[in-house]
Amino acid sequence: MKLKQQQLFMVMLACTLLVCSIAMAQIKPEIKNAPTSVQYQYIGSFDPNKMDKIVNAELEEFLTGSPMPFSNFKGKFAKAKYTVKLYKVIYKSVVPEMGNMPTRASGLVAIPETGLDSMPVVSYQHGTVFGKDQVPSVPEESMETKLMLAQFAAQGYIVIGADYFGMGISDLPNSYLIRGSSEQAAVDMLFAAKDVLAAQKIKSGPLFTHGWSQGGWTNMTFLRKLESLNIPVAAAATASAPIDAFATINRWVNNYQPIDAVYLPGCASNFLFATEFYEKMPGLVARAVRPEYYQLARDFYEFKIDWTSFRKQTPAKLQDYLRPEFMATGNLGMDAYWQMLERYQAYRWRCKTPLINYYGEKDEVVPIYIATLAEGFHGLFGTNTTRAVSAGPDADHRATYVYSVIHVKSFFDSFLTKKNK
Repeated sequence: MKLKQQQLFMVMLACTLLVCSIAMAQIKPEIKNAPTSVQYQYIGSFDPNKMDKIVNAELEEFLTGSPMPFSNFKGKFAKAKYTVKLYKVIYKSVVPEMGNMPTRASGLVAIPETGLDSMPVVSYQHGTVFGKDQVPSVPEESMETKLMLAQFAAQGYIVIGADYFGMGISDLPNSYLIRGSSEQAAVDMLFAAKDVLAAQKIKSGPLFTHGWSQGGWTNMTFLRKLESLNIPVAAAATASAPIDAFATINRWVNNYQPIDAVYLPGCASNFLFATEFYEKMPGLVARAVRPEYYQLARDFYEFKIDWTSFRKQTPAKLQDYLRPEFMATGNLGMDAYWQMLERYQAYRWRCKTPLINYYGEKDEVVPIYIATLAEGFHGLFGTNTTRAVSAGPDADHRATYVYSVIHVKSFFDSFLTKKNK
């Protein structure tokens, strides 16, 4: 009798496992092909309750330690109207610095369930992150992306964002702040997003762009690229954008200030490694980083150790991390590295797109002078469509971004109103 009970139990267990496996197979997200070579996969939805959590409990945690805390922003985000469907996108691109070598990259397309067949699009360029998956295509790992979804996608804008080469699914080294690759990833993500929308029978409305920190710089060079391609942008914005690479890095290296972020050594060495690889400057990192930190820097760049481990084993002050003789080369800026940085400026052109550059008066990464350069330069050229806007006397790097997301919404909305008149 006992044997028959055991046999019956095993049969029931096998049936249960079979049913579960069939159910899991049915709910596994399907990878779909757009009309072109673009692939996209539904990865979930954020409903209004999730959006409310993002702009309250999660935002409060994000701003922990900021001199401009959550209380300054409580209730300032728009109330979510729509559930937003999230799609991970995989698309083909090329690497300009490597002779247009073919590659694959990933990003996010977020589509609000408005029932409309045409919606405006915001292309968002993400800021500096130290984890390979802290990118738009993994939105739960990217607080900045979630804020864009809450403020824009939940209000009826399609939100898209590239992960950049070396991040997300990319098998390339991190292309951190590399100009050609950054532009290419963003441009091809825009084309890929249009293919995904076409497959969903949705038309792209007016295009807007935004970016924070690294993404602020990326957004400016991306905007210049779009204008060169005659792709119209209704309006654009940045938050804490280091638009003059030469001045920003020289200031970090040779003029330490007590306000400087403790993560600048991580930023600097990641950029040095990216430059060495993509811009073909062999030996650059060894020439720049003190030898006792070289292997840590490489492991950090290659995602073999995380930020916490790197931080514990390296100094917080950039001047204690770099070689003095390398820092001295910034005085005249005549060697190849500094000359390359001159080419990396992202504001010296006759910009025709209405643009706001947000800056923080307590920003620990991007000095006020740097973040406001475009307004004066574009005005000098007679294009008075660029404005520098302060996020406030207590706005640090994070708070500047949050402020920008809240306030740029009405700026972008105004162009939709104009279009409808």
